Amino acid sequence: MVSPFTDFFRRNGSFALVILLFIAVFRLSDITMGIMANPFYLDLGFSKSEIASVAKVFGFFMSVAGSFLCGVLVVRWGVYKPLMLGAVLVAATNILFAVMAHIGPDIRALMVVISADNVSGGIAATAFVAYLSGLTNRAYTATQYALFSSLMTLPGKFFSGFSGLIVDASGYSYFFLVAAAVGIPAILLVPVLARRESRAPLS
Repeated sequence: MVSPFTDFFRRNGSFALVILLFIAVFRLSDITMGIMANPFYLDLGFSKSEIASVAKVFGFFMSVAGSFLCGVLVVRWGVYKPLMLGAVLVAATNILFAVMAHIGPDIRALMVVISADNVSGGIAATAFVAYLSGLTNRAYTATQYALFSSLMTLPGKFFSGFSGLIVDASGYSYFFLVAAAVGIPAILLVPVLARRESRAPLS
């Protein structure tokens, strides 16, 4: 049972802790924000039918477009540039939500923000899956990927538990700026991972 874990640390040494930290914080921004998206739309004054037509239908196609675009970028650039792009776009999208909190229930603004959110989410998720896949050992793929996936969601679920408190205390605009700020550690860690990869000895 311990072999998948010892294998990961054996291959990466002490740098494994940096990798695990990155995995823990990469989706922190969008998971923290995501739980408050629908309450935000409703409190802003949008109807459920407007939210469904834009967020569920239009947003789906934007997610697919983001995933497809990231797949092309990964093939062309490798994993780290798309990973950085996804981390930056996810954090930046939260700033758009903060701006929308001051605009009000404008359907065009909703379409722009949801488009940006789903495209950035598609890019980030696809790049992250590609990165995690590269970390696993073929002998322990299922166990190691499950470990990474669980670690990815835990911090976001913890922080999202405080989302309502932040909104009640300071409002949506401040909350989305906080959600953007918690994406900064992931942005800072991507170059660290990329430099380490470029210095790794060829096998």
